[in-house]
Amino acid sequence: MDFLTALNLQQREAVEHVEGPLLILAGAGSGKTRVITHRIAHLIRTCGIPGYQVLAVTFTNKAAGEMRDRVLNLAGSQDSRSGPIVSTFHSFCVRLLRRDGDPLAAVRSNFTRNFTIYDEDDQTALIKAIFRHAGLDEKFMPYRSVLSRISHAKNQGQTPADLYRASTDPKSSRLASLFEMYEGRLEEANALDFDDLLLEAVRLLRIDEATRAAYNRRFGFVMIDEYQDTNRSQYDLMRLLTQAHQNICAVGDEDQSIYGWRGADIRNILDFERDFPDAKVIRLEQNYRSTKNILESASALVANNTARKGKWLWTASGAGELIGFYEAWDGENEALFIADTIEQMFSRNPAERIAVLYRTNAQSRQIEEALRRYGRKYLVIGGFSFYQRAEIKDLLAYVRASISPHDSIALLRIINTPARGIGRSTIEQLERFATEQNLSLWSAMDRMIEEKQLSTRAEAALSSFRRLLEELAEVAALGAGELLKAVIDRTGYMKMLETDSSPEAESRIANVNELLNAAVDAAERGETVTEFLDHAALVADADALDEHAAVSLLTLHNAKGLEFPVVFIAGMEEGLFPHSRSVTSEAALEEERRLCYVGMTRAEKRLFLTWARSRRRWGGGQPEPCIPSRFLAEIPREFVQELHRGRRETRQVDLFVEQHEVRQSVKRSTYTGKTYNSLDNIAQYFTERGLTPPPLNRKTAPSTPPKTAQPAKPAAGLPARGFHKGSIVYHPTYGRGQVVRLEGEGDDTKLTVSFRVGLKKIIAKYATLKAE
Repeated sequence: MDFLTALNLQQREAVEHVEGPLLILAGAGSGKTRVITHRIAHLIRTCGIPGYQVLAVTFTNKAAGEMRDRVLNLAGSQDSRSGPIVSTFHSFCVRLLRRDGDPLAAVRSNFTRNFTIYDEDDQTALIKAIFRHAGLDEKFMPYRSVLSRISHAKNQGQTPADLYRASTDPKSSRLASLFEMYEGRLEEANALDFDDLLLEAVRLLRIDEATRAAYNRRFGFVMIDEYQDTNRSQYDLMRLLTQAHQNICAVGDEDQSIYGWRGADIRNILDFERDFPDAKVIRLEQNYRSTKNILESASALVANNTARKGKWLWTASGAGELIGFYEAWDGENEALFIADTIEQMFSRNPAERIAVLYRTNAQSRQIEEALRRYGRKYLVIGGFSFYQRAEIKDLLAYVRASISPHDSIALLRIINTPARGIGRSTIEQLERFATEQNLSLWSAMDRMIEEKQLSTRAEAALSSFRRLLEELAEVAALGAGELLKAVIDRTGYMKMLETDSSPEAESRIANVNELLNAAVDAAERGETVTEFLDHAALVADADALDEHAAVSLLTLHNAKGLEFPVVFIAGMEEGLFPHSRSVTSEAALEEERRLCYVGMTRAEKRLFLTWARSRRRWGGGQPEPCIPSRFLAEIPREFVQELHRGRRETRQVDLFVEQHEVRQSVKRSTYTGKTYNSLDNIAQYFTERGLTPPPLNRKTAPSTPPKTAQPAKPAAGLPARGFHKGSIVYHPTYGRGQVVRLEGEGDDTKLTVSFRVGLKKIIAKYATLKAE
């Protein structure tokens, strides 16, 4: 029996293509893994190509392992040693360098094929040693931030000398020096980090013609999965491996390119036909995952991007349910709606699998707490539950130590976080004295300071730390919100995060702000600091997490490659999704739209989109009005059902709250700002302001993506003074925006305005604003 009979026409065409460059544009849920594995099997079984001449490269060990097993099963081979090479990029480069890396000794000091690979822990240990040698500590810059900048420079092809030349201040010059020392230490140890594995493999193939020719002969057929996610080094590697024969098959989806922030370059897939003029392009557009309504909506959304090759997904399945749209009063109401809807679904189908997706990790806090009220177990995928995250545990340890200084575990966690010159030897000395004298760590610190048992430097650092906790203890009487604000301000914790330029730092800052929101909420409910800590401990309890739980919580980025029968996407608001940092760049905004497309196409049967009219944003401040996401305005109305909570449904939630004795923690929003009432109003809002084109209808969808409309001319308005929260305004430089905060009085009032380019603070008497 022909093993290709199960393929559709486009899949089969891709599988049976043999010679020459091939680009397979595989839409979400279109069976790309099946195509890759069947194509490799076809080359071996039908075309007689020896398996060892086929190379398939992907990004994760899991994907490589599954692909390898499926290929061997399809190809009928029992001997993996003579079969195709199915590998990650890094594993392939290690193999290349171990076997044929000798020519690198001429260009890389101390290099031998017996090199050591430095993982993240090794890199951190190395940069710590370099800091000590340079007389620096993390006050200069966090270790992770330095490593992140070094990695970025390497992937951009920059050397320490390049950074020196580009430096504009002492800090950037020092960073270049650290980069140089880091590279020197690696070479001394004959070690490569993960970036080096790719970079040195590329360098080897460039400088040694014999090695390059040998690998072009060895691998006559090369396939790359997730081509849209390749960076510069990976692109260069694939070009060099296929230079002689150009039998390259790139499989990917430009509409799922969502990793630009970590070096992925969408131009690699967009420019494939420029790089390989004879390339054949095949589009896989039949989707086997989602319903028609979900696919039509997602396709209409992403069609607003210009950086794409163009395709429109379709399915032989039925239309399915309309997409649910819910406008919440605030973030807490949004979370409760999601939890309540999930419970209704489980009452009908106990075996349901559901995912709640969000743009930032900080959003999980309210959703976790809402699920916990219902006693619903959940699993946080790709990260920790909110209260298990390191920055949250650090700050809660400060709160614990502030009201209970004899809590030695809390004290140990924070004693040198952020770094304040209390070294490991001083801490060990304290612990030893506490054990010998049967004292708490706090009492031991008191005694050792008073009895002058410490070095001058250690005594000064510990005395300062003791004063800090004593000051915080005085603030504790003001409640959890004020205490946590003081912790964040006086410890330098937020400053430590703000100087960290690693990709994780922004998420950690958002988590800190969300914890502050939780503390302020607790204070408003009349909870004491101890009750706030009790609540955090209960939510963090391990029994709230279950790896087999039917509800998964995860960021949109972590959702890529996964699928669920039911999906919620929460926080569909301007500044949150799309993220505020994306609105100043058209390329970044298009990546946010692709991320939304990825999230929507994770859903098999049901999809819900939610947003909140108001949300605490900046760490414990007052709830601020939100603007619904422009992406909502780009979804055709005919595929969406607006879910309005009527009196009956509201009463059902109230009854649940009463029955579960959580009335005090569920409140009605006091939000009185602008409401949008319907998706039509949302669409009108953005269309009038030129921020997005009107939503596409499937029947009139253009074959080429539409251009973004130009901003409309400003309307004549009121004088600059007299604005209020929620006012829609126009600025000659920033365009249209909404007033989200006012501080002070009279002419000195500071307006915080949410523009398309982000938040801007403007003093009223100098404002050149006009109200609409």
